[in-house]
Amino acid sequence: MILYVRFRLEPMYESLLPHLVALLGEFTPVVEAAPPDAALADVRGAVRYFGRGPTELAAVIRVRALALYGVDCVIGAGPNPMLARMAARDAAPGTTLVADDPETFLRGKPVAALDGVGPATARTLCSYGLDSVGRVAAAPLAVLQRIVGARAGRELWERAQGIDRTAVVPNAASRSVAAERAFDRDELDRDRHRRALLSLAGELGARMRSEDQVCRSLTLTVRYADRSATTRTRTLREPTAHTAALTETAYAMHEALGLQRARVRGIGLRAEGLMPADKAAHQLSLDPSDDKARRIEAVADRARARFGPGAIVPGSLAA
Repeated sequence: MILYVRFRLEPMYESLLPHLVALLGEFTPVVEAAPPDAALADVRGAVRYFGRGPTELAAVIRVRALALYGVDCVIGAGPNPMLARMAARDAAPGTTLVADDPETFLRGKPVAALDGVGPATARTLCSYGLDSVGRVAAAPLAVLQRIVGARAGRELWERAQGIDRTAVVPNAASRSVAAERAFDRDELDRDRHRRALLSLAGELGARMRSEDQVCRSLTLTVRYADRSATTRTRTLREPTAHTAALTETAYAMHEALGLQRARVRGIGLRAEGLMPADKAAHQLSLDPSDDKARRIEAVADRARARFGPGAIVPGSLAA
């Protein structure tokens, strides 16, 4: 049985996800993070070991997440990851929904509810009268393959039957990393906002470089005193983990918000679309200052690895 646990994390607190994934690891070693706010856990071994069903394990997980981190969650359970995710989408807040009978669970759902069926595919299927998962499951495989293609048609037919061949992959490479800074008091000072962004960009850049990764985009979240939040995402000119490039983009997104005397409670930054650095293209620069900055950054990384993260910091953050 697979659990899909969607934590009710506010945008500012996505960096809690590794701790919550570790909490699931106390029940089963087969846990896969699904950033920014969810995780998959294969609890078949845990069910036998603890002598409890998936609903009982889910209840314990929810209580521990609330007690240790103040985070509630919605949990879906099913025989495979797809059904667990779909069950979690249907579950009410603070509850667990078990999809133990795939045929009954899927029959009446709209075809767009299936994994891998986007708006365009859903419109195409609906134009042929295949507007529900039950009707897709009853359609001949050859018909589906004529409509959406051979490979996509087989995958669609299998999913409509409740078949999902993917597995929970423990320690899978993360697709995003996040960090946040909460101010001691509601902060109006624009310079303090920029200092927080500089610190966040430096932290994310160092983490990605230590893992030989780069990101394709940045997401900025600004949380205000009234608990509302603004989120903006921007694609980078090229995949990078260079702190200067991340900082420049973060500053630009912050400026674009046009905050006027806004009482900011906290700022978060998330690097998305992670990929191995050796597979990313890098535009060579004729600017010697850029090459110098990257060499200095590499030296600083080695110093931090040896003496700790506070060994070298930007001058504006030293005070």
